Amino acid sequence: MGNTSKEERIQKVIDVLNKARAMELQAIHQYMNQHYNLDDLDYGELAAKVKLIAIDEMRHAEMFAERIKELGGEPVAGHDGTVEKGQAVEGIFPFDAELEDDTIDVYNQFLLVCRENGDSISMKVFEEIIDEEQLHYNYFDNVNNHIVKLGGTYLAKIAGTPSSTGLGPSGFAVSGEGE
Repeated sequence: MGNTSKEERIQKVIDVLNKARAMELQAIHQYMNQHYNLDDLDYGELAAKVKLIAIDEMRHAEMFAERIKELGGEPVAGHDGTVEKGQAVEGIFPFDAELEDDTIDVYNQFLLVCRENGDSISMKVFEEIIDEEQLHYNYFDNVNNHIVKLGGTYLAKIAGTPSSTGLGPSGFAVSGEGE
């Protein structure tokens, strides 16, 4: 830590938390776009799982924002990159597996920044989120392996499955809070 002031150390942590938040916001947009496309293609089971993963990413974005606010920073609202639209079902899962694998690598580097700057709480946030990103990676990689090995047979088995996630409507307007 040497000559680095506490404020400078905190700012370094806020910077990586904000970079991670922007990555989560990107993933939300990407996965929701894929959810709509998979649902449209009648691959309901795959659409439902991708939607649930997008919701995990929303939770992650909020966890990063809450930690940024605790540290006195301002959470970013934008995301990096563009959303890949109109992907073929065969391309979605290797794409997402790579995205998650890259995210895990980057978050491990961000965790080290938190450690180097003496922030064990932010380290724990990254550890928890990395565990969940690993679950996402495993799911995307498994589906990709099924598609590669079984191709149309696997996809035919899923075609016509329901896309319901079991999530009821929720939010400010639905809860009656605005009345």
